[in-house]
Amino acid sequence: MFRVHAYALCILAGIIAATVMTSRRLSNRGGEPGVVLDIILWAVPLGIVGARAYHVLTHPADYFFAGANPWEVFAIWNGGNAIFGALIGGAVGAYIGCRISGVKFWSFADALAPGMLIAQAMGRLGNWFNTELFGLPTTLPWGLEVPSTNAAFPVGLPAGTLFHPTFLYEMIWNTIGVILILLIERRITLRWGRAFGVYLVWYGLGRTFFESIRIDPSEIFFGIRTNVWAAIIAVVLGIILIVVQGRRHPGLEVSVYRTGREWKRPVPEVESEEFDTDFEDHGDEAVEPAASGDVAATSTSNPRLQA
Repeated sequence: MFRVHAYALCILAGIIAATVMTSRRLSNRGGEPGVVLDIILWAVPLGIVGARAYHVLTHPADYFFAGANPWEVFAIWNGGNAIFGALIGGAVGAYIGCRISGVKFWSFADALAPGMLIAQAMGRLGNWFNTELFGLPTTLPWGLEVPSTNAAFPVGLPAGTLFHPTFLYEMIWNTIGVILILLIERRITLRWGRAFGVYLVWYGLGRTFFESIRIDPSEIFFGIRTNVWAAIIAVVLGIILIVVQGRRHPGLEVSVYRTGREWKRPVPEVESEEFDTDFEDHGDEAVEPAASGDVAATSTSNPRLQA
């Protein structure tokens, strides 16, 4: 029986929203309308593969043990995706798509930056439907109530315990990030990958905190969860990207296309419009001579008619 998961619908809605926003931003910068579709056809599938691979590799105990079903590694419908893996796989796919379409990779990344945060915010809504990936117990009024029958409910805690809705925190954080990037772009030029750098820094900072208070199982390295390390790396990469690209490309970005692959906006044909305009502008003049001329030609003062 075919089942539709609310989490999958949230992710799909996020991908659509990000695609629409990215397409508009790239087109406003001189990109061919619809060229984003040529890129995401590579980015989305490889992003999904990367998300699953990252999750499996960072949770090996869930998939590699005596008697484990090896096919469970590919059972993405059972849950288990990681945004950092999606970023890695999606970046590879986007690079391939950009090479094929002629769009500069960093130009696409800049156009994608706010849309990426929107997609992640909408995807986190799926965690609410699944009642998963919540944080430490809390007494705050907005605490999440988790059924004691939930497999992720901590052993030893009384029924009715409230937990930090970390997915809600991340949704709010990502939404603020969208607004932040758009406001910064109004004041300074964020091109050559710098807008994407801001995205990495903003998301990484938030994820560092949210991940630290989550209680779902995770691999620990040097006392820190795997995804916290990934978030710290994202912040560092974002800072490096902003600084390095700012020094390498201090000027304006002339085109979002690589040299020799530029797309030229079609020039509308104006011949028919000129004809219509001439006819409209000179219509009265065209009719008037015909009327006066005809009268003169049929006048009885014409010697040939008198004969």
